[in-house]
Order: sequence, then C-alpha cells, then structure tokens
Amino acid sequence: MGRNVTLIPANKTKIKQGSRDPVSEKIRVAAYCRVSTDAEDQLNSLENQVEYYTDYINGKPNYVMAGIYADEGITGTSTRKRDNFKRMIADCEAKKIDLVVTKSISRFARNTADCLTYSRLLKNMGIPIIFEKECINTMEATGELLFTILSSLAQDESRNISENTTWGIRTKFKKGIPHINTYKFMGYNKNEEGLLEIDEEQAKIVRRIYKEFLEGFNPSVIAARLNEDGVPGVSGEPKWLRVTIEGMLKQEKYKGDSLLQKTFTADFLTKKQVKNTGQIEQYYVEDSHPAIIDKVTWEQVQLEFERREAYKEEHNLKHYGYGKEMRPFSGKVICSHCGAIYGVKTWRSRRVQYWECNKRAQEKGIIGCRGENVQDVTIKKGFVQAWNEAVRTRAKRKKVWIQAGDNVLQDLRRKQMLELTEQGPIKDAIPELVQMVLEKVVVQSEKEFIFFFLDGTRIPVKVL
Repeated sequence: MGRNVTLIPANKTKIKQGSRDPVSEKIRVAAYCRVSTDAEDQLNSLENQVEYYTDYINGKPNYVMAGIYADEGITGTSTRKRDNFKRMIADCEAKKIDLVVTKSISRFARNTADCLTYSRLLKNMGIPIIFEKECINTMEATGELLFTILSSLAQDESRNISENTTWGIRTKFKKGIPHINTYKFMGYNKNEEGLLEIDEEQAKIVRRIYKEFLEGFNPSVIAARLNEDGVPGVSGEPKWLRVTIEGMLKQEKYKGDSLLQKTFTADFLTKKQVKNTGQIEQYYVEDSHPAIIDKVTWEQVQLEFERREAYKEEHNLKHYGYGKEMRPFSGKVICSHCGAIYGVKTWRSRRVQYWECNKRAQEKGIIGCRGENVQDVTIKKGFVQAWNEAVRTRAKRKKVWIQAGDNVLQDLRRKQMLELTEQGPIKDAIPELVQMVLEKVVVQSEKEFIFFFLDGTRIPVKVL
C-alpha cells in the first residue's frame, strides 16, 4: 500500500533569527560595543559605536531598543573583567533580549573559547548574534562554522598584536626608553613628546614621604598621616596604604633612573603580569628623566630599610615602630638578661604605664625572665638624661660627627646628631626626637639603662 505524503510549504515571512513575525511582533535588540584601550581616540570610537547602534536599532520598525552594552578600556581576550558584557548575558538569561548585534567578532571577544561558549549559550536560548563585519548570523546553518574559523583568526590576531606590542616596548627598553603609565605614577606627567616631567604638586608629596621615613616614621604611619591630612593620592582621593608608601620609597624612578622590564605578560589571553626574577632581560638606565629625590637621599632610604629589616630579624619583630598611637620607644626597649623586647602595659588601678620583658610572663607560677619592670616615665627620664649628656659632651663627640661614616646613612645620622645637639638640653622626651635618633635602650635594672643612638653613640644612664 503506497504512502500518502502531503507537502506543507515553508512560511517565507518567518525570519531567520527565530520564530518571530517581523510584522506582528517587535524584536528586543541589544548592541554590544567595546574598545580595548582607554586612549582618547578609542573612547571617541566607542562613542561612535554607541551612536551608530542607537540609530541602527531605532531606525528599524520591528526593532525595540533593549540596551547598548559598552565596555571601555577593557581587553577583549577575556570576558572576566567586562562588566557590561556579563550584564548583557544576564539580561539574555532573564529573557529581556531577543537579538544581539555587534560590530565584529574581535569586538565581541578575541578568545575562541569565550566566543563559542557565549554564542552557543545564546543560541540555546534562541537568541542570535549578528556580526556585521563578517555577515554572520549564529542561528544560520553555516553561522557556527564561519564563526569558529573567524573567532580563531581573531584570537590569532590578538596574539600578533600582543607580540608586536611587546616587541615594540622591548625595543625601546634596549634603547633605554622607559614605558611608563603616569596615570597611576605619583609625581610625574608626560609632555607632548611622551617624556617624563615632574608634577611639582605631587612631587611635594613624594618628598614628604621620603623625609618622614628618614625621620623614623614607618610606612603604615606615613599612610595614616597622609590620610588624616587629606592629601590626595594618584586616584585624587586620600586613600593611602602601607604597600603604596613602601613601593614609592623603593621606586628607583624617583631618583631619575629606570629599571626596565620589572614585569612581563606571561599569557596574551589572560594578560597576567609576572614579576621578572630573571626569566627575561632587564635594563637599568641611569638619569633617564628628571629626579624628584636626589640619589643620596634615595640610597639613605634603601639602607634604612635594610637596617630596619635586620633589626626586626635580630629581635624577632613582625613590625618596626608603632601603630596609630605614637610610642617612639615601641620595639626599642631591650632586656639585658634575655635579649627579648619589652612591651608596654598599663597598671589600671594606679593608672600607671610600665614596660615588661615579653619573656617575663608567668606560666603556671614560673617567671620566664628576671628582667625588672620599668615605669614608662622612668624610661623617658632616662632618655632626657642620655640626650643632655650628649649635648654636654658635644664638643668632644663633634670630632666623630663631622667625619665621613661607613655609608651615606651613617653620614645622615651623624649630621642629625650634630645639628640637634646644637639646640641645647631638653626637659622632656620629645617623641619626634626619640624616634629620629634612638636605635634602642637596653634595660639593666629598674633605673639603669644603656641608650644606643643611630649614629653609633652609646650612653649609659642611672635615673636619678
């Protein structure tokens, strides 16, 4: 018995994007725009893209604007940092979008995996993507094949761009030409020729940071002081952090030199920056641009960092100096019996502050160290006596202070002692003076100490 087959003709009015009728139904259309750099000309290009797609969507009678999703200054090799791209995908999942249009595959993504993942995700939702430059509709039969091939080419294009950019930068490095983004580099701007020039207002902040560090302040306190004073950082707001201060204090560019290729891009897709610890060549260029900090001061700061690190290691300290509350003796009071650091405590019932050896604390009735407790006021009196002794014997000590030391940091410390003792004796332990000149004080008994100053001066004291 023969089969009866009836032909049902195709409905030519149905559009390729899906099952919507272009006459009776409106299509909610979204456009995605992106530029891969924040350079001014590219931002203008982004504005042009937004304007173009606004007119494009509004100009079609069956299209309804579902939104323009635009990312500025974001790389296309990954969707990880593209917030508006991810917002567009979320709106597609929420069924707020019927069709996505974009300029080209390279604007959508230069990562083949991302291209395929998101195009298939939207295709499964019945949402096509139209790439204007390549004339691809992902809902068409040949769309995915072309899309896969062209997205691979786009990824390869991204690799070529990355390699060419890297080659250009490294070629400049070999010639001693730095590649610096001054947008987040305090103290400098670039002139019309692309060369570094000093921003005098920001340079004042840089000099203040170096000065305060050599006066004894630690980076976390310097950051807190800048924030309290409302001093703007590179973002224009007073949001200083310890790591920012440390980085600036170790930045060789402030002395006019440049260490080139400190980091490099390990993967052009992820754009991950890796610290260069010898994997590739580096170049050190002296006097590559105007200096904010003279070379002697910069070297003094580096030596002071080394001194503080050695001091922390010797005395098993996690931090050098004090926290928010100014205690210039913190970490500098040493037990002569066991070598441990003294910590400050408060005898609340008598409202008295005193210092106690950290190894003295009792465990099950056993005293760990016999070092005596010392009242805070006694240590301060001891410092006053020691300093005034240095003032009294200034003429004799001056012979050493005017001589050159072993390095530029010791020269600075001797100069400080020479200048500060000239001001005469003191009546109170001035915190700023203590932190600037005192290395440590060794406790021998409740009233006997040895004060060690940063220039090498050593003065024993018995508090009267």
